[in-house]
Amino acid sequence: MARRNLNDLLYFVTVAREGSFTRAASLLGVTQSALSQSVSGLETRLQIRLLRRTTRSVSPTAAGERLLNAIGNRFDEIEAELDELTELRDKPAGTVRITCGDYVLHSILLPKLTPLMREYPDIKLEFDVNYGFRDIVADRFDAGVRMGKTIDKDMIAVPIGPPMRLAVVGSPGYFESRPVPKVPQDLMQHACINQRMQSSGGLYVWDFERRGRQVNVRVDGPLIFNTTKPQIDAALAGLGLSLLPEDELMPYLESGQLVRVLEDWCPSFEGYHLYYPSRRQPSPAFSLVVAALRVSRPARG
Repeated sequence: MARRNLNDLLYFVTVAREGSFTRAASLLGVTQSALSQSVSGLETRLQIRLLRRTTRSVSPTAAGERLLNAIGNRFDEIEAELDELTELRDKPAGTVRITCGDYVLHSILLPKLTPLMREYPDIKLEFDVNYGFRDIVADRFDAGVRMGKTIDKDMIAVPIGPPMRLAVVGSPGYFESRPVPKVPQDLMQHACINQRMQSSGGLYVWDFERRGRQVNVRVDGPLIFNTTKPQIDAALAGLGLSLLPEDELMPYLESGQLVRVLEDWCPSFEGYHLYYPSRRQPSPAFSLVVAALRVSRPARG
């Protein structure tokens, strides 16, 4: 069935309620002749008279009264909903869903978003702690958090943290009976703590670079985890070497519980980014979340 012209229906409802083409035209911001033509066109298409017109008044016919009762309140509901949307713009509210890792949640997201939640109590935040690469569109997330270099090109990527470095670490006790590795290839002779990638199912390949030379090492060892915290615990226990983000390891490096090696083979790289589809229309609440998390570096996208 062909779509009806909703403007014609709105014009009819307004004339019927006002009982005057002159007053209705003023309310709608159209000319009286255009309004009359629109209502007449509606009557022609429906093949039924909707309004009784006299020189002094306009009133609905029985058919017109039926149509007015059926659709008049629908336009009122639409108007009320539009008013509520305008209120949301002025008073941001709603739920923002973000998928991320545990460490970035505690170190960046919660500290930066706590003031926002206090200022806008109607905004709700839902966090999905997950180390896999979630499909945020299919899984209905507003955004995700990843390292900048791992984000798809069709996403908007907003930096939310400083550049990062990885660090190879082991306990002092581990090195009491083993030589300190001098180059990445030496790791083949060490017990290394592996990480299984949830997205691919494979083991993480340790990447290194120095003076433009890149080296990839597939390490081996007695332990495999899929999150970072147990890798730190295993390294502290002297069970092997671990490769993890420097900032997660800093308290243990400063206390001497862990020793860093191959530091000159671990350059800095893009840190954490909030990413979301480039085609989405952000809600006021989501825009505030992005503004609160953004750091002063150029966004990609």
